[in-house]
Amino acid sequence: MSPYTVLFFLFALAFTAFASPVTTEGADAALIEKRSRVGRGTWFNVGLGACGKTNKDSDKIIAISANIYNNGAHCDKKVKIKNTANGKTATAIVRDECPSCGSNDIDMSPSLFQELGNLDTGVLKVSWDFTN
Repeated sequence: MSPYTVLFFLFALAFTAFASPVTTEGADAALIEKRSRVGRGTWFNVGLGACGKTNKDSDKIIAISANIYNNGAHCDKKVKIKNTANGKTATAIVRDECPSCGSNDIDMSPSLFQELGNLDTGVLKVSWDFTN
């Protein structure tokens, strides 16, 4: 076998190794979780949530849509929320599921909603994402 054939074979082997697909299952999940979502923010009187914990209206909690709730996969995770109209921000913890919410909508405890806007408003346009 000529040295050029061996060299070509080694080059082809190395190229194949670098071109192989890489599993990014964990990375994809992290990217989905870190992306910012924009939706409607409403408020509700809290109690026993889908995460199995009882909360008070003074607790800074949210309920997330059934699409994102994922059988409680996000329970007790922190979320940063921003009122896109006035720029006010707040931090909350996921403690409930909101079956009537659209994919990126959130339902907030009254005390949390008041950090971002007035309860009389009823609905805010918010952006939010999971934090560490």
